[in-house]
Amino acid sequence: MSLTGTLAPPAPSATRRITGVGLATASGVAVAVQSRINGELGVRLADGIAAAVVSFGLGLLVLLVLVPATPGGRRGLTALRGALTDGTLRPWQCLGGMCGAFLVAAQGLTIGTLGVAVFTVAVVAGQSGSSLAVDRAGIGPSGRQAVTPQRLAGAGLTVVAVLLAVGDRLGDPGTLGLALLPLLAGVGIAWQQAVNGRVRMASGSALTATLVNFTVGTVALLVALAVDVAVRGWPAGSPPTEPWLYLGGPIGIVFIAIAAAIVRFTGVLLLGLSTIAGQIVGAVLLDLLLPTAASRPGPVTLLGAALTMVAVLVAALAPVTPGRPAR
Repeated sequence: MSLTGTLAPPAPSATRRITGVGLATASGVAVAVQSRINGELGVRLADGIAAAVVSFGLGLLVLLVLVPATPGGRRGLTALRGALTDGTLRPWQCLGGMCGAFLVAAQGLTIGTLGVAVFTVAVVAGQSGSSLAVDRAGIGPSGRQAVTPQRLAGAGLTVVAVLLAVGDRLGDPGTLGLALLPLLAGVGIAWQQAVNGRVRMASGSALTATLVNFTVGTVALLVALAVDVAVRGWPAGSPPTEPWLYLGGPIGIVFIAIAAAIVRFTGVLLLGLSTIAGQIVGAVLLDLLLPTAASRPGPVTLLGAALTMVAVLVAALAPVTPGRPAR
């Protein structure tokens, strides 16, 4: 049985898995773009947490209008309330947005120094190992999935990849310290995708699950910003005038909604690795075609990114093997 006391669902069809992989890969490219946007916004505001509040807050405003305005959204809110009341959904399973908030804050705090490629590969390392653990524990809506040698090899390769990607900066302790933030954010992403999938299953609406995610994340970021302002004062930067710098929140809506909708077909590991494939392609292309002062990927970074793609293929081609039911 799963953590919610129900039997694990049967394995999804190959068509659904392939469709899920394609959607997750496309959303991964969007995440790379979001990372660049939020990183630049953090530089302009001179405060990564403030940039995260702007990104999450704008996404929340869009959802507060969109969800009640749609029949599916209204039904989802009613179903969500019922699931929380009867215990089908646990309150802690609604807290995935805290991990999303940490990821967006890490974007604003570190990408100006790390560049998108190194940031993304660091996230990959944390996400891959965490996804294996989350799938094994059966936290996501797809139930327990066994840790096979092929899936373990795919996750392990990503750790090697992140070491290669930052290898040309080993002489810069500050850079390595910053890389720890996206690494930890990647660990949280797997848990976020799993519990958001649970919310989507309980509510019957990906938009409702996304609203829950953004509400929790915005509250967490506002608390962090209050502490930041109390310690350091108001951000020194000024709000930029370019409209594209405010698109991080809407892009996040698309990513969270897609992940919540398809994780029950793919499982957490395959969802994460498919998203990673898109992120790696998008991140390296951004750093190569639209470089910033910090984003100059050299041969070692490109090798790390390529190895990550190999790791994705290794794990994605592994057969789905259900684990033992959770007690």
